[in-house]
Amino acid sequence: MSRVLRFSAFVVMLLCVSGFAECYKPITKNQLPARIKTVAVPAFQNNALRYKIESRFTEAVVNELIHRGRGLRVQGNREGADAVIEGVIKSFNYSGVLLDDKGRARIFEVTIEAAVTVRDQTENRVLYDNQNFVFRGEYEFANDPRNFFNEEDPAVQRMARNFAESIVSTLTNAIQIPK
Repeated sequence: MSRVLRFSAFVVMLLCVSGFAECYKPITKNQLPARIKTVAVPAFQNNALRYKIESRFTEAVVNELIHRGRGLRVQGNREGADAVIEGVIKSFNYSGVLLDDKGRARIFEVTIEAAVTVRDQTENRVLYDNQNFVFRGEYEFANDPRNFFNEEDPAVQRMARNFAESIVSTLTNAIQIPK
């Protein structure tokens, strides 16, 4: 019995040491063409008719580019930029997904659909295009009305950050430019 335990412990250790050593490789190379030094992020369009949602998503993309852009200059104006990130917030929906014992919705799911296009202005070509970016998040209402705090706004902020992280990660790490 102890021999089986020792053998299984050895196998588990061997799998952990050899199998997962290469799983995480930090990406240090910027996949954007070397000529792109300045990225313009004009205000996103708001087709969802939700107050200030376009400014939250635009601001999140700008902040993420500044934070992780690896030396990229970020501006709001298209003129003079090497690349432009254009975005449209197409829809904003929320619905109750969990009811409390009185039949009131306690947990809501927020779904935001957006379209994003990244254009290389120097060569006049599209580097990235996704017309169906869908992000979901949820927020919860407190049971006690005295402790009420609307969680919708923080949920939208979290979704904007996740949206920005996804776009910037795609731009800086995943775009494969044919040579």
